[in-house]
Amino acid sequence: MKEISALQKERAAYQPKLPKALMGAVKVKEGEPTQSVANQQEIKELFPNTYGMPLVEFVSGDKANEAEMNVGVILSGGQAPGGHNVISGLFDAVKKLNPNNRLFGFLMGPGGLVDHNYVEITSDFIDQYRNTGGFDMIGSGRTKLEKEEQFEKGLVILRELNIKAVVIIGGDDSNTNACVLAEYYAAKNYGVQIIGCPKTIDGDLKNDQIETSFGFDTACKTYAELIGNIERDCNSARKYWHFIKLMGRSASHIALECALQTQPNVCLISEEIEKNDMTLNQVVEDIAKVVACRAAQGDNFGVVLIPEGLIEFIPAIGRLIQELNDLLASHGADYKDLDKDAQRQYILSHLSKENAATFETLPEGVARQLSLDRDPHGNVQVSLIETEKLLSDMVDVLLAKWAKEGKYNGAFAAQHHFFGYEGRCAAPSNFDADYCYALGTSAAQLIAAGKTGYMAIVKNTTAGTDEWKAGGVPITMMMNMEKRNGEMKPVIRKALVELDGKPYKTFVSHRDEWAKNTCYVYPGPIQYWGPSDVCDQTTKTLQLEQTK
Repeated sequence: MKEISALQKERAAYQPKLPKALMGAVKVKEGEPTQSVANQQEIKELFPNTYGMPLVEFVSGDKANEAEMNVGVILSGGQAPGGHNVISGLFDAVKKLNPNNRLFGFLMGPGGLVDHNYVEITSDFIDQYRNTGGFDMIGSGRTKLEKEEQFEKGLVILRELNIKAVVIIGGDDSNTNACVLAEYYAAKNYGVQIIGCPKTIDGDLKNDQIETSFGFDTACKTYAELIGNIERDCNSARKYWHFIKLMGRSASHIALECALQTQPNVCLISEEIEKNDMTLNQVVEDIAKVVACRAAQGDNFGVVLIPEGLIEFIPAIGRLIQELNDLLASHGADYKDLDKDAQRQYILSHLSKENAATFETLPEGVARQLSLDRDPHGNVQVSLIETEKLLSDMVDVLLAKWAKEGKYNGAFAAQHHFFGYEGRCAAPSNFDADYCYALGTSAAQLIAAGKTGYMAIVKNTTAGTDEWKAGGVPITMMMNMEKRNGEMKPVIRKALVELDGKPYKTFVSHRDEWAKNTCYVYPGPIQYWGPSDVCDQTTKTLQLEQTK
């Protein structure tokens, strides 16, 4: 048995709490038939066997289901705190249904299913990982399940292990793949069920049925503690502007939540910048104005929060990226073997006039990054773009220009940070420990009820855990058609920050004060250990969204 820390020993003793409906015998309550959020006809044609299924809610039942089933589980995509508790909840529920049931973990993501790499999850094995962060129990990976050859190779090991269902724990892309796999197995009448669980620290896998994705709560608490530490240092030294980029590939949910928790001087919201059709220079000018305002009152320090995906939301750059995506998807083979200068010229000669002009104005490093290979889902790898350094450099240049014009006489020195991996594998907060355990339990109940193509859900999460409502939502209900790698594909719609939502409006109502004054909040290490009224609070985002 591997060595564990004193904290992990203490944390292992924490017993996650369950909704009342999942504590004893469970009965399935079905709602009305569903349809996809958009492109209904196209989605229905692509998923004829898993489209239109009803919403499911679990309620207390009279007789326990003693379903016999072996189950497989996969961790897919980037890590998020709480994944081990999903598997713990799944394991406990599967064994509770029937002690002879077995759980198998496919190693290193979906590729483990295709390549037949697995481990049986036993009681002794799983007890080492309860209430821990990370995905190291079975590892994760980014193999996309999208080809019939993969589905058939996976089926071989599922048959060999007598596995009735596979639970795929992942984000929007991973659950899209889960839906494709569910449809394929249903169409072939293979009798293998596929269930998804909503994971991503980015917070963009949510809708009317999914109140929050797991890991968001813990990651934001972790980042907010670090930001608070930097704010306190900033307010102590009073000589630096700290530019902090925060993980969140597309949406600005993490940046917004961390701003609500820590009250920085500036927090950029990508969705707002896109709506207002702002240029990069306008974004820089807005930051510089705050720097100048604070300098005029003798405060040559401050904190700026920057969403990871900001660069894509600046409309002119977003249009450039879209054309670059199409160009690389269709002509990548012609392009990839050219040297750096030839690649730049190739791009400029193939872009539209407007996008070529935008490309030429970008700093060389950013332009180069936008023209490199995409991630497995066809996205620009925005985490590699040093947006925080780009913005501070441009602010520095603008302030120097204003100083020459007699409009600025302050000092400006910048420090740079990128908080990403620091939060993805943190020990889960009490909320995520409970939420994930309930999701795993719900996944087991969906399997026992014979469902496939569903995502496990838990709602009413700002109430006490015994009042949470557990169930399942058809994955097709969340899908629409979007262009990926130059082709229209069915995908789960990402949830961006809603500019008419309470979290954003609350932020806007305070940001002018935060910009001018030093209003920092230092949350401290409140992730899970301490008084319940401090440590068991949900994110401010969720509190604001659920307040009537």
